[in-house]
Order: sequence, then structure tokens, then C-alpha cells
Amino acid sequence: MESDSLPALFLSHGSPMLAIEASPAGRFLDALGGTTPLPRAIVVASAHFMTDRPMLGGHPHPHTVHDFGGFPEPLYAIRYPAPGDPGLAEDIAGRIAVAGLPVKVREGHGLDHGVWVPLRRMYPQADIPVVPLSVQPQADAAVHYRLGQALAGLGDEGVLVIGSGGFVHNLGELTWGQPDAPMPDWARDFRDWMRDRVLARDVDALLDWERQAPQARHAHPTTEHLLPLFVAMGAAGERAGVRHLHDSHEYGSLALDAFAFG
Repeated sequence: MESDSLPALFLSHGSPMLAIEASPAGRFLDALGGTTPLPRAIVVASAHFMTDRPMLGGHPHPHTVHDFGGFPEPLYAIRYPAPGDPGLAEDIAGRIAVAGLPVKVREGHGLDHGVWVPLRRMYPQADIPVVPLSVQPQADAAVHYRLGQALAGLGDEGVLVIGSGGFVHNLGELTWGQPDAPMPDWARDFRDWMRDRVLARDVDALLDWERQAPQARHAHPTTEHLLPLFVAMGAAGERAGVRHLHDSHEYGSLALDAFAFG
């Protein structure tokens, strides 16, 4: 079924193994694609597309990027051959420019694993056009919320906006080899604070997360995996409502929460 109204999503993509493992997060994504109307196109703000200003992938046939190392060989054989949409990329670039942000369309850009890993679970047919959108790690949450606000009309036009990152993401603190390891207190404290404020739509507190959230820079030594959350929040515009779609964690501190806005 197609519709003119779609929520904006924040998804934690976790390890690249999410693409093939029968994990709780993977099974959640398998079902998620069927719970919302079929989009005409998808825009994904990915933690793994980092630039100094907003950029959009504008290739008509973007390649699958395996931007990771040390994983099982079958993962590198995966291709996600979704088409691109250069016209939509240019249209979105225009909206971002109107919002006063510098922007560029990168014609040769592919789909990194922050894009194709969740989409492969949600839409395995790979027949919906995909436009990747970058994050800017040198910019703060407020800039990314503003970036999302520039996309606010897309959900009403049948375009699904996804922020793909991680709710808690400190690779140096993971309990490697133990996917079922318990979550440490520092990660739980940050996750719970963020979750409570997301569900309350406390935008002011969330945009000040680095100062207000407990264990903020322990949970995110670098910010690129949290910035897609603010893009998704902004993309919902003034539409009320937020739903907590998924709650699981892996390797101790890797929180894999997901939310729908609008």
C-alpha cells in the first residue's frame, strides 16, 4: 500500500552482522518494513557518511560499500542494488539550501553499511530508490535538527526519512565475543536519560545532550552515530507523537533503540 504520510525513523544499525544474523534487532527490522506504508523513495542520514557540509548521494545506480573489516566473508558478498534518485537528491539539496545550510550533491556516492544493512532487512527486494545523506561530526545536534527540519515535508510526499546510527556507541567498551553480555551501568544511565527525553519530545534537553546527559561522551566518544537521531526528529516537523519501536542491546553497551517520529 502507498501513502502520502510517513513517519521519520531513527534506527540503530549496530554491527554489520545485523545484515545476516537472526538477532532481536534483525528480526525487528524484518518486520518493520511491513508496518508502514510503502514509500516511493527513502532518504537515509547515515553515521558512516561524514562530510564537512550536508551532502546527498545523487548516483542513479549507487554501488554497495563494504566500509568495514574483519567480518566473515559472506558479508562482503552482499549487494543491495537499490536504484538512486538524482532528481530527488537535487530537490532535497534545494530544500536544505533554502534552510540556509551549504549543501552539495555527490554524483558518484554509494550506499554505506549504515544505509544498506537496515534497508536489506526492511526492504529486501531493493526496488525502492535510496538517497544517502551525510552528517557533519564537527557540527552539533542543533545543526542536525535544523537539517532534519529542512526535510520535514518529505514524509507527506511519500518519502521515508531514516536516521541510521546508534543509541549508545563506544566500540572501545564493547564486550567482543559476548553478544549477550549485560549492559554496564554507564551505558544504561545514558540510554535511559535519552529515551525518557525522546519520548517526552524534550527537544531543548536533547539538543544539549553533551552537557546534560549522564556519561554523554562515554556513550559517544565521537558523535556521528547519535547525529542521525536529530535529523529524524527534525524531519517529523510539527507532527505530534513519538513511538519507541525497539529496545535491545548487544556486546554489553551497544544499545539498539529505534524510534518513529510523527
